[in-house]
Amino acid sequence: MLIVRLALAGLLLAAFAQAADEGSAFFDAEIQPLLEAKCAACHGAKLPTSGLSLGSRQALLEGGNRGASVVVGKPAESLFIQAVRQVGDLKMPPGGKLEPEEIAKLEKWVEMGLPWGEIQTSSQEEKHWSFEPIAKPEIPAAAQPELVRNPIDRFIQAKLTAQGLTPSPEADRATLIRRVSLDLTGLLPTPKEVEEFEADSSPDAYEKMVERRLASPHYGERWGRHWLDIAHYADSNGYNLDGERQIWKYRDWVIRALNDDKPFDEFVREQIAGDLLPDPTAEQFIATGFHRNTLINLEGGIDFEQYRVEAVVDRVDTIGQAFLGLTLGCARCHDHKYDPITQKEFYQFYAFYDSIDELDGEDGEAGRKDAFKPTLEFGTPEELAKRDVIRAQLKVLEAELAEYEETLKDSQPEWEASLSEAVIAELPNENQFALSVPAAERNQFQAAVIQRLHRQADLGWKERQQSIAAVRKRLPDLPYTMVMRERDEPRESYIHLGGDFLRRGVTVAPGVPRLLPAMARAEDRRPTRLDLANWLMSDSNPLTARVTVNRFWQRYFGLGLVETENDFGTQGSLPSHPELLDWLASEFRDSGWRVKDLHRLILTSHTYRQASTHRESATEADPRNRLLSRQNRIRLEAEAVRDAALSASGLLTGVIGGPSVFPPQPDGASKLGQMQRDWVEAEDQDRFRRGLYTYFWRSSPHPGLMVFDAPDSTSACTRRARSNTPLQALTLLNDQAYYEFAQGLAQRVLDQGPEARDERLDYAFRLCVARPPGADERDQLAGFLADQLDSFQTAPEEAKQVAETPELAAWTAVSRVLLNLDEFITRE
Repeated sequence: MLIVRLALAGLLLAAFAQAADEGSAFFDAEIQPLLEAKCAACHGAKLPTSGLSLGSRQALLEGGNRGASVVVGKPAESLFIQAVRQVGDLKMPPGGKLEPEEIAKLEKWVEMGLPWGEIQTSSQEEKHWSFEPIAKPEIPAAAQPELVRNPIDRFIQAKLTAQGLTPSPEADRATLIRRVSLDLTGLLPTPKEVEEFEADSSPDAYEKMVERRLASPHYGERWGRHWLDIAHYADSNGYNLDGERQIWKYRDWVIRALNDDKPFDEFVREQIAGDLLPDPTAEQFIATGFHRNTLINLEGGIDFEQYRVEAVVDRVDTIGQAFLGLTLGCARCHDHKYDPITQKEFYQFYAFYDSIDELDGEDGEAGRKDAFKPTLEFGTPEELAKRDVIRAQLKVLEAELAEYEETLKDSQPEWEASLSEAVIAELPNENQFALSVPAAERNQFQAAVIQRLHRQADLGWKERQQSIAAVRKRLPDLPYTMVMRERDEPRESYIHLGGDFLRRGVTVAPGVPRLLPAMARAEDRRPTRLDLANWLMSDSNPLTARVTVNRFWQRYFGLGLVETENDFGTQGSLPSHPELLDWLASEFRDSGWRVKDLHRLILTSHTYRQASTHRESATEADPRNRLLSRQNRIRLEAEAVRDAALSASGLLTGVIGGPSVFPPQPDGASKLGQMQRDWVEAEDQDRFRRGLYTYFWRSSPHPGLMVFDAPDSTSACTRRARSNTPLQALTLLNDQAYYEFAQGLAQRVLDQGPEARDERLDYAFRLCVARPPGADERDQLAGFLADQLDSFQTAPEEAKQVAETPELAAWTAVSRVLLNLDEFITRE
């Protein structure tokens, strides 16, 4: 018997081997060429479209975004076969159809058990430069050592020399102090500060001037504005209703963090996952407002889950632009067409943010009351204790109400039957129609309408509601800010087929794109936002440091070393100075992510300190000044235009932080959206706060900001546009706010300036542009002043419409001219 069994086993093994050989031969001869010709271009191992790779048998069995693609031995049940048959909504290959005999071969292959050989997919591309590890390059030799102040200049000079160009000389001191002041604080230097800097003969005079501005509390305001653009901070929810929200404490946290020179890795970690840090502080919770600046839709009849999904998608987009310089959002609906990022990887990234505790479809109407949850409230210990007691009372009363509402369901049929025709006739048409539908046939909306009618007719229910309302009125009105917290139970995350949140594909766990280094984490738990934050700031991640230093460079020179600052992918621009970019990224990372050190490095370079004077020879060789043979002239950003005018006029309120304010704006500007709102102008010191603090309605933002290209705060903005329109000049001349600034400047000149006319003109000119006027400029201003003074003295009643006295009115006219100079709104 043993011999027989051994013989049978041998025959079986031989049969299996023969079948395997036949299957492999069938694959090599019939299937591999077919897959290579018709499928591999889109479903290769490198970038599998829709997550489906045909690079291996295991990959095909695992399937793509829609789930398993093959049921072994069952062609009719296999999505792969259904797609090539084109019998469902998925039709492959796109724009064509396989021949019947080709489909038959694939069906036979599935029936055979999917035997496999080796498939060679289409050619592999080299890894893109930005995805390579950062290696600190050698610092090149100096072509002009006398113009080298730090290694930045050596990298710049190397490129200039290769093109036969030379750097520009250093700008004059008045230009330098104005440039540094505007770049670091967004405010103008005073004439006294300019004079002291010009008179300082010490070798480190420039460095000391830079340090004073880095230490200014206004530094955090200026650079906080740049960061708030990325966070798309605003004081309202967006969409049509655009209700107000409280999140200004996040804005103030950014200002404090920058003033304190919080290391950039901590700055990022606290904003992305401050709530997940051990024993998080209130400040760390406030920091998570970074991702609560998303839009919120509270319109009637919407699907709350749809807009929660939009908020999560926004967070992925923001992370992609802010730290990775990648257009991750392009992979929401399909695999990225240019970068090696799959749709599945997009939703793996999405999964990091999918379990934030916030309004969703499960909250229903009750969720409207907690539209901004989670929040962090602030108050005295007594106020917080009172709040907790009242909340406990409300919880009991609301539980009792819920129990009572359950009993009302039993009495509803009897109540409906008791309604007379006369009573029904008095109801709105939609209620009458809902009552006419039999209870068992009513849809969800109709059932809710009748349930609400029944409750409103019940005296016990009304009394309970009134009791709850009375208790709720006793809640202290505490300031709050929107923060992030995780749900107790994480949501299950899916691929959204075609980007549609209702079409669920396979489930996904949090993860990062394969094109970048893997995330370090504990294997026994689900990755968290804290893991994501640590991964973003890890030494192995080549993008965050490159993207960040490039954006700092952009602020100082108008364009980044990589011009497409939000796209470091294959369709982005190549760096103008790749070695300098990596050297700066290495310095920033290795210095402990010290932001002010990076500022010092750039600000003290000769490259930054160059004059911006146009040079014809350099323009011919480098029309856009990408090689930086001179500094660039940059039009001030919207808030900085206002701030410069405030600082020149002497009207600036220097208070740091606090709730947003309502300075003057044109009549009716706040009524342009769907909701008609009153804009009550501040009459106290808030009238002259910096532009950073102006209340920002997303649907009707302040015109004085928008005319100078402020972003609309609906999505992350990594670089503002810079336009030049007549409306800008008209605003500077005629807008009420700027008229008041001109009046303030005129009063300052008369109160603080010298007595002599020409010296006063010099003082006014220095207040605005730091330098004294040239002889021709002074003569033109003097002539204009004389004409205006004569006119106002001749017509004192007209003068009173401008200022209290003819002299003040004439100087106001001169001030309007100075505040409208191109040089005034330009950083030289």
